[in-house]
This record gives sequence, C-alpha cells and structure tokens, in this order.
Amino acid sequence: MIYYSYYDSPLGNIILESDGQALNGLYFAGKDHISQFDNDLAIFKLSHKWLDLYFKGQRPNFMPEITLNASPFAKEVWDIVKTIPYGKTMTYGEIADMMAAKRGINKMSARAVGVAVGKNPIAIMIPCHRVIGKNQRPVGYAFGIDRKLALLKIEGIELK
Repeated sequence: MIYYSYYDSPLGNIILESDGQALNGLYFAGKDHISQFDNDLAIFKLSHKWLDLYFKGQRPNFMPEITLNASPFAKEVWDIVKTIPYGKTMTYGEIADMMAAKRGINKMSARAVGVAVGKNPIAIMIPCHRVIGKNQRPVGYAFGIDRKLALLKIEGIELK
C-alpha cells in the first residue's frame, strides 16, 4: 500500500509517498489530485521535521529512511548526488567524470547523467537541485529553474 503526506513549503505544495516504512517519493505537487493523506506515519513526521529544518535554512543532521526503485545506473548517479555538500554544487560533467573514473573508462555521457538526475524521486533530500550545468548555469530541474534557484538560495548559493 502507498501512503501520501502533504507538506506546505515556501516554494509550493510537496507530496511525500511512502510504503509505510521508508520514503519512496518527494516532489512538488503539480496537477496531481491526491485526496487521502496520512501525515501520522512516523516516516512522514520525520520527513516533515527534516523539511522544516531545511526551509528554515538549517542543515538537517539526519536523513529519513529512503527506498529507491531504479536502475543501478540511476542509483549510482543519485549516490554521487547525495554526497554534494549543503551549500555546494557539482556539474553534470563532474558527475560523469566521477562515474567514468569509477568504471575505468575514459568518458561517461553528461547527458545520461542528466537523465538519471532528472528521474530522482526524492527531491531536495537527494539534492539534485545542487547539480548544475557547466559555467555555473542553473539547468535541468524537473520542478522549474525558479525552484532550483530558490533551493540553492536557501543554501547560500546564488547563480545567475
């Protein structure tokens, strides 16, 4: 069974999904019409606490349990994204270079990395908003560049 929770963030409504044990999705609500929310689950309470701290400009020192269902490639990309420190950024090319080095190959496609980053099911907590284009360009955020810039600003990063 899938459970849903609603979080009212300064950047818009957020929907959280859980299997009852771990967080499986966190995304800005679009035109989805979910009518049944269960904010009483422990995983949702912990996730709301994490989001409260984050949106106050604080660095949460804990992470709710997350379950990711994806290809090994996507999980590898997201594992690198999770290492980007609060207040820092990394380019798609840098992630591709890290993955190529790990595999012992000369080159990895930054575009393939971008596709995987774009499929991140746990926005903000897996900080795909910290992944930027070369020359410090804020490109490629599923929930809009304005939200990406706002999330980076919360962390003290200002891009043009």
